[in-house]
Amino acid sequence: MATITLELPSQDSIAEHNMSRWEELVADPKLAAIPERIETDRFGRIIMSPPPSAQHGSLQFRIGALLSQLMLSGRVITECPISTADGVKAADVAWASPMRIAELGKKVCFPHAPEICVEIISPGNSRAEIEEKTSLYFDAGALEVWHCSPDGRMTFFPAKAGRPLRSDLCAVFPVQITL
Repeated sequence: MATITLELPSQDSIAEHNMSRWEELVADPKLAAIPERIETDRFGRIIMSPPPSAQHGSLQFRIGALLSQLMLSGRVITECPISTADGVKAADVAWASPMRIAELGKKVCFPHAPEICVEIISPGNSRAEIEEKTSLYFDAGALEVWHCSPDGRMTFFPAKAGRPLRSDLCAVFPVQITL
């Protein structure tokens, strides 16, 4: 089978397009009424995912609560919209420093990724999909991307090479989430 390599636009060159499209979608009352989660691709087309399970929501809440408790400054955001080179993606949980919050201002979407982006792995997620989102978050400026398995196991990925056992930004964050 042939390998295809896509060359995506630069993060900065597509940000304005992503922000404008996301503003349209957020303002659409029909989209607000649907239970599915939406993101966009680099062309601004809507990508829908099934609503998350109760377990997914519980992990999302617990991770957000722990981050809020452990990171004394900044802000925790769930379903965090981030402009990436491949459209707007929504991190399940994110932590943004006061600097990134200031950059967000009144925008409906982060022009650059918050420092920490967390993906809770659902049974329907493929490994390739999660790896792609991880790369997109790093390209958009994330310093760390965390993965949470369905059983609550945390894996931390730094922007720099390597795979630490713990987060550099929140070293006391647990490696196992209990519900």
